[in-house]
Amino acid sequence: MSNVINNRSEILFLYDVSFANPNGDPVDENKPRIDEETGINIVTDVRLKRTIRDYLAEYKGKDVFILETRDESGKLRTKDDRISDFGSNDDIINKCIDVRLFGATTAVKDKTMTLTGPVQFGYGRSLHKVNMTYIKGTTVMPSQSGNVQGTFTEKYILPYSLISFYGIVNENAAKNQNIPLTDDDVDLMLEAMWNGTKNLMSNSKMGHMPRFLLQVVMKEKNYQIGELNKRIKFVHDTEDEELRDIQDGKIEIKELIESLNANKGKIEKLRYALDERTIFAVDGVVCDFDDVVKDFTAEKLSF
Repeated sequence: MSNVINNRSEILFLYDVSFANPNGDPVDENKPRIDEETGINIVTDVRLKRTIRDYLAEYKGKDVFILETRDESGKLRTKDDRISDFGSNDDIINKCIDVRLFGATTAVKDKTMTLTGPVQFGYGRSLHKVNMTYIKGTTVMPSQSGNVQGTFTEKYILPYSLISFYGIVNENAAKNQNIPLTDDDVDLMLEAMWNGTKNLMSNSKMGHMPRFLLQVVMKEKNYQIGELNKRIKFVHDTEDEELRDIQDGKIEIKELIESLNANKGKIEKLRYALDERTIFAVDGVVCDFDDVVKDFTAEKLSF
């Protein structure tokens, strides 16, 4: 394929949640994941990948391997059932965009396939402390036959959390494992990160909004700046736990821009998407992100 990736790139993605649960812990009453030492909200890379997979399957019509499927009777199909939909490991790789992106471990006809995905994300972390809130309510319908009244419902939410994710697209992982990951695949993943976040509309997920997406495409081989998520801050005048909206503060990008400028000779291009309500600042002074990156080869994405 002519457009198999040749360049390493780094990804920085910011989104926020309002009165929702960004990533519940199933072994702890489905509470939002919080670092007890720091009060920081944590979101697993698996949650982000689920968002991407669901969008690609449901809205773009792409084959996705890790996907909930059911048989004709409505029963959930197993992983072995899903594997049987394909003729070989190569068939899975060539057809399933999520395997090309994130890798997989499967066995088709006694042949094991273990692929380390070219795209890897660390855990997402909120840029501030969060305040978990417990909400209790009632339902109108009884839960069991014989009950004469509705039952109690309960859930844990975060009134607000601004979350940052950092990831790398590793061209060597693709080439060394003969994974035909293309630039088009990566473009679809970026679209899925942005639009998939908007389309989280379940009861627990309603209230997600993408705020900033940056892809730094390198021309220097085997090189990345690293830790882009640690080069931004959410600066605000209120207490962390009292934050309720993206406009309660500003995204301070001074260190990020300094890092980009210091590595300008190694960067091929920047690609980015912005939410119009997000406020950026350099050294405390509100700025226009378009102006800040005007000296780079830069592409503003619209999804």
